[in-house]
Amino acid sequence: MKKVVLFAVLALAMTACTENKQQQDAALAEQRDSLNQIIAQKDQEINDMVGTLNDIEEGFREITEAQGRVAVAQRGEGASSAVRIKENMQFIQSTMLQNRELIEKLRQQLKNSNIKGDQLKRTIENLTAQMEEKNQELTALRAELEAKNIHIAELDEAIASLNKDVEALQQENTSKTETITVQDKQLNMAWYVFGTKKELKEQKILDDGKVLEQNFNKDYFTKVDIRVDKEIKLYSRSAEVLTAHPASSYMLDRDANKEYVLRITNPDQFWSTSKYLVVLVK
Repeated sequence: MKKVVLFAVLALAMTACTENKQQQDAALAEQRDSLNQIIAQKDQEINDMVGTLNDIEEGFREITEAQGRVAVAQRGEGASSAVRIKENMQFIQSTMLQNRELIEKLRQQLKNSNIKGDQLKRTIENLTAQMEEKNQELTALRAELEAKNIHIAELDEAIASLNKDVEALQQENTSKTETITVQDKQLNMAWYVFGTKKELKEQKILDDGKVLEQNFNKDYFTKVDIRVDKEIKLYSRSAEVLTAHPASSYMLDRDANKEYVLRITNPDQFWSTSKYLVVLVK
């Protein structure tokens, strides 16, 4: 009888182990499939952006070649030279408009993707600068043609449009840079205060033994940049940090006057729990 019971228990244990292993295998397979899907998606995004970038570079190459053909045609004479100049200038115009649209497409692709590519952002900025340079070359080339009484009226509107588009892109980049700068400052902003128990209670920072529970006076705090401000002089021989900050991220040291100085050794870790610092002094 004991042997039967023992065999039954062993059978149940083996069955449970088998089911547990099957569940683990299924979970791992699901994680693997999910990871492969993420990798495939990123590969597709990268391939799309590289394709757009190649189209832009090809456009600039074709523009440069067309500029060379115009330079050659300028040295010729007669109606055929004027026709070749007009055809190539119109080609330059349309290709530049196409490149502007492709640069904006590349910008949107990067914006909508999950890829954080600082290098690609700089590439887009360089392409925008290259567009402006080509636009200036086109304006100078038209001036040369007009000086030789070769006027191509169709280019006037196109050049004005290109100038407007490039200016709009530059303003957009400036606006985005300013927005990022402001956001960056906000993300790296924190506040601190130190005071006696009476002072902290008066500002509702400390209330019935609790810190920052009520509508405390935020104007009483000093604003700091967590990337820069890593040392706070407390001007007291008694100091206690009341807010929750990892003990390993800061030190309370004494200066030459035996007064405490709070030194933040790991800013990211220190401010991760709270962007407000409250220190009780006497």
